[in-house]
Amino acid sequence: MYRFKTGYTVADAMTTEPVMIAPHKTLRDAAKLMAKEHVGALLVGEGKSVVGILTEQDIVRKGVAASGNPAQRKVSSAMAKELLHTTPDEDIFEALRVMRDENIRHLPVMHEGRFVGLVTLKDILRIEPDLYEILAEKIEVREEERKPLR
Repeated sequence: MYRFKTGYTVADAMTTEPVMIAPHKTLRDAAKLMAKEHVGALLVGEGKSVVGILTEQDIVRKGVAASGNPAQRKVSSAMAKELLHTTPDEDIFEALRVMRDENIRHLPVMHEGRFVGLVTLKDILRIEPDLYEILAEKIEVREEERKPLR
């Protein structure tokens, strides 16, 4: 299979020190931290040990939309535990393809079994905006499925 190469690697785009939160913290704590740091996702863990990722969508769908008090719900109850990941030497096109296909906007970066960073759609599009067309195709297909043709 042919793999498109942009000349940029995930290491060129990734954040090497993403914001983290402990799994025992509340979703309110997470939302406040996201607002303070201006981020849409938090890695969940302690130190360099990452056990999950919590996104704004997780807070809405698994916290606010669920029964009970979302302000008291623990991060561990809403975070994604099965993490897809990429490597620092992967081309950003391949990372973007994974994000598009899996409908995610944040992708942890691992090297030799250790967490080394986080790459987001914004990070990739910031350095290679022409890749937006790849995302637009998927968005158009989803919109066509949800909206009747006129």
